[in-house]
Amino acid sequence: MKEVTIHSEYITLGQLLKLADAVSSGAEAKLVISDGLVLVNGEVETRRGKKLYHQDIVSFDGQEYLIINEDS
Repeated sequence: MKEVTIHSEYITLGQLLKLADAVSSGAEAKLVISDGLVLVNGEVETRRGKKLYHQDIVSFDGQEYLIINEDS
């Protein structure tokens, strides 16, 4: 599991995928999310603007990403 550190209260799902280098562009993030290929805390998530907070887990393409808020 890869840890992704954020410096704000939350990050959106699309932003996270780009920050973690899981996708190469926002357009690609939009496609994989709308196709139901991304899980948030074990549930399929199709909203690119879904807010992710400290300790949320995102799964995509065989990899898991743990959100860490350095202020928490």
